[in-house]
Amino acid sequence: MLPIAVDALGGDKAPAEILEGAKQAAALGIPILLVGPADLGTRFDIGNLPLHVATEFIDMHEDAASSVRTKKDSTLVQSAELVRDGKASAMISAGNTGATMASALLRMGRIKGVKRPAIATPIPVPGSTHTVLLDAGANAEVEAEWLTQFAIMGSVYSRVRFGIDKPRVGLLSIGEEPGKGDTLRKESYELLKACSDINFIGNVEGRDIMTDAVDVVVTDGFTGNVALKTLEGSMRSIVKALFAAIGAPQYKEHADAIMPALLDLYSIFDPDSTGGAILLGVDGVCIISHGSSGARAMLNGIKVAQEMVESNMVGLIAEALQPK
Repeated sequence: MLPIAVDALGGDKAPAEILEGAKQAAALGIPILLVGPADLGTRFDIGNLPLHVATEFIDMHEDAASSVRTKKDSTLVQSAELVRDGKASAMISAGNTGATMASALLRMGRIKGVKRPAIATPIPVPGSTHTVLLDAGANAEVEAEWLTQFAIMGSVYSRVRFGIDKPRVGLLSIGEEPGKGDTLRKESYELLKACSDINFIGNVEGRDIMTDAVDVVVTDGFTGNVALKTLEGSMRSIVKALFAAIGAPQYKEHADAIMPALLDLYSIFDPDSTGGAILLGVDGVCIISHGSSGARAMLNGIKVAQEMVESNMVGLIAEALQPK
């Protein structure tokens, strides 16, 4: 397999944690190509990992579209070009999400027939497989036809990554009944119901995302991102409150007894365990890791990238979107 291009400067903990995750991946036999400044190896330990030199960097707070156009030698743009030019099999970054998406879209291009790419984020479900939520932020405004494509792409991703034969697809709305929701939701419902390429089960609500009732949830990027951040914040608050409660001295004996189970549960909800989201619809594998990603998150993200390359996910999506 061609190496995976790793943006060495992307993320709050870059480059040290990013490099550590990359080295751990390389130790497992996954080929890695770091993308960063020429002096990266003199300032940090990169081991024997090869380096593709990029002289510019796109900060978290920079405008995505303009920075990608003006900073053509940035780590993000160079990573995407390495995939486009057949020098890397995939790219991964924990940096500016908008710029990562723009770099992949403008440099790799879209799969033939794709109207808009979408960010697919795996949501953990205790005791079951992850629910794939998309769009999680790529398109604030969408059309009903796009949501149908999101459903097809999300189904392919769910099947490839989580081994679900016929993923159940739900449309995120304010009620389960077919007539619930705004105009977009009503139009999308009819198109999804008529699509023979997916296993559409109807409308689902926000409370269903973290259950085993649905495998793929489709929505617009604005609503999807709000839902995602709400779930992340809620889980973080609940875990913090739980550990604070059992940390009281009078509960120490009981806390010690249940701590192993709680740590296992915490691991399920830890975003580092999923390795990040994936940008579906572009002509290449692009993994978007969380901005606070550490070495563990980067390692897992690289593993996901390798799995998606080896399973030919991009080719399977292209095939699924061909006119029947």
